[in-house]
Amino acid sequence: MRTTVCGVTLAPTVLILAAGQGTRMRSKTPKVLHELCGSPMLLWPVHAALEAGAAQVVVVDSPARALAAVLPEGVELAVQPRSNGTGGAVAAAMAQLESQAGETSLEPDTPVVVLSADVPLVSAEAIRKLTAAHTQSGAAAMMVTTVLDDPTGYGRVVRGADGTVERVVETKKEGDASPGELEIREVNTGIFAFTAGALAQALPRLSAENAQGELYLPQVLDILRADGQAVAAHTVEDQNLVLGVNDRVALAQVRKLAQQAIHERHMRAGVDIVDPAATVIEADVQIGEDTRIEPFTTIRGRTKIGSDCVVRHSYLVDCELQDGVSVGPFAYLRPGAILRKGAKAGTFVEIKNSDIGPGAKVPHLSYIGDADVGEGTNLGASTITANYDGHNKHRTTIGKKVRSSVHVSFVAPVSVGDEAYTGAGSVIGEDVPPGALGMARAHQTNKEGYAQRRKDESLNSKER
Repeated sequence: MRTTVCGVTLAPTVLILAAGQGTRMRSKTPKVLHELCGSPMLLWPVHAALEAGAAQVVVVDSPARALAAVLPEGVELAVQPRSNGTGGAVAAAMAQLESQAGETSLEPDTPVVVLSADVPLVSAEAIRKLTAAHTQSGAAAMMVTTVLDDPTGYGRVVRGADGTVERVVETKKEGDASPGELEIREVNTGIFAFTAGALAQALPRLSAENAQGELYLPQVLDILRADGQAVAAHTVEDQNLVLGVNDRVALAQVRKLAQQAIHERHMRAGVDIVDPAATVIEADVQIGEDTRIEPFTTIRGRTKIGSDCVVRHSYLVDCELQDGVSVGPFAYLRPGAILRKGAKAGTFVEIKNSDIGPGAKVPHLSYIGDADVGEGTNLGASTITANYDGHNKHRTTIGKKVRSSVHVSFVAPVSVGDEAYTGAGSVIGEDVPPGALGMARAHQTNKEGYAQRRKDESLNSKER
């Protein structure tokens, strides 16, 4: 959403507050770097802001700058020098924008949207609607509110007799809010929209005279109202969009909602997820139409699955399945695994960094690592590629229409030609020519009368 002022279209600037300590997570990892369906929590509002058309996205971090490594290209990082509240965080972001822009700074009418990194489910559509509502209202500031059954931990929205927002009362420490104010269920979600000029004028006037000793961003609303400027509220009915994460219990609740949204997106696009409650699919996974995902399957990372595939009770990470592939049950596809059209990875099969050709089959009880398997090949049960020599990894190349028997090990680097065979129990350490039969196992020796000799030796031992 872009604001139009005097014929000039102004895209919103989005500030994402992420410098909080997150002590209730009880973790060495910064709260907003905890994983949410495959991505750090922080990146959910970042991507939503970019999708909403933000001209600039600024993430506010602590002096440790722990967030810099995960930010996408083009997203700026501002440092909040000390932990002095949400007002201090926004002031740090605005100061950076002013210093970068020099004398021109932000246009006074530029919409500035403030998000919290620990409110990860805010969507691009919600940001666009907020920007539009703020622009249409003509207000200097707009606060997003919602009504919660349990508002514990949230700032309460106090309204006047005419229904307008009078103030926000924080509840971080005892004494911040009165008993009557604690009964209020309408809460500040931590999401705001301001005009850049009004925000810049109000920030230097914030006061830390509260129980927490911090600069609270909602106080900007009081300052603007005292200056005679309009302050509006934008109520969001879908509480899920504005749920915050303060501890691991809340993270699990938000993760459940995020996972549900991912499942619904895929199902509406033509994917059959048999039991969503027993299926994990991360945010960046792609799945084609008419693919069936059966229960107890986990699909992670940037896995890409084509159409008409079946995945049963398996674990997939950063792999690719082309159309018509069958996986599982109990298969493990690791990063770099590619199964081309019509291929199969069956029961208790692990594949890593390997290219399984069209129609090729690895039916059961096998490990295929660092290998290229040709079209139409069938690898028998308990096929192993011995890809590591103790120092380096080596590749195994298996041609087209190869038939390996059961319990065969390929000691890399080794090649097997097209339409070749290998004998059961072989350890293939040398290349097998096309059309040949590779046999590499010890000669069998049968010792007649062995069982009787063991019985006799046992009896003699007891007699002694």
